[in-house]
Amino acid sequence: MPIVGTGTNTYGKENNEYNGSVTNEIPELLSALELGYRSIDAAIMYRNEELVGRVLAESTVPREELFITTKVPADEEYTSSKEATRAAIDNSLKNFQTDYLDLLLIHFPIEDKVQFKNTWEVFEEYYEAGKLKAIGVSNFGKEYLDELKKFAKVKPAVNQIQINLKESNKDLLALLKEEGITPVAWGPMKAEAHQKEVLDEIGEAYKKSGAQVLLKYQIQRGVVVIPKSHNRENQASNLDLIDFALSDEDMKKIESL
Repeated sequence: MPIVGTGTNTYGKENNEYNGSVTNEIPELLSALELGYRSIDAAIMYRNEELVGRVLAESTVPREELFITTKVPADEEYTSSKEATRAAIDNSLKNFQTDYLDLLLIHFPIEDKVQFKNTWEVFEEYYEAGKLKAIGVSNFGKEYLDELKKFAKVKPAVNQIQINLKESNKDLLALLKEEGITPVAWGPMKAEAHQKEVLDEIGEAYKKSGAQVLLKYQIQRGVVVIPKSHNRENQASNLDLIDFALSDEDMKKIESL
């Protein structure tokens, strides 16, 4: 999984139906692909899977270079039975015009324990069949991770959670490291004004922006990031993270924020 990807939850909101011309559909995604993004984070709840799928299919990027993530909602419509979950996965495969997904997540915890178990068993079924290359969860705390342990034959590969300077999720991050589950940060750019000032100051020494410093901080901690931007310049900036490394001192300074 690429350590930097792009979210899509606000992509294509004005284009709920595909109109036949990829150049007019989700220009932000086209821009991201052109710049080098290969990890695309989607979800059934975003109601744009088909649109995203068509853009990906018509782009010049080969399928094997893409890392497509999507998520099944915890709603009754998708988790009330194994058949409902299978239908959801099959529809996502159809929407993305592919015979496999790189990563499928349960979007939020499923409170009903029977439905939770049934849903994960379907995930494992599709994983064993090769239709899902990896399976995981999203927005899961310790309680639901512990519940999952009781019946899971396949450990979740990732837990996608909010990780930023406003919501550090420090204890949960430590647990994920202990369990060998990769943390993926949604909303990684959120920070208060006074925090941004410190990030900007740190960035001056590296000739980088505060936003780049914040993303690098997460990456150096082993956190996968999926920043999203509708601006091509910012998209490029969010990828430009390879040519510098934060010092231990700066890492501690950011952690103190």
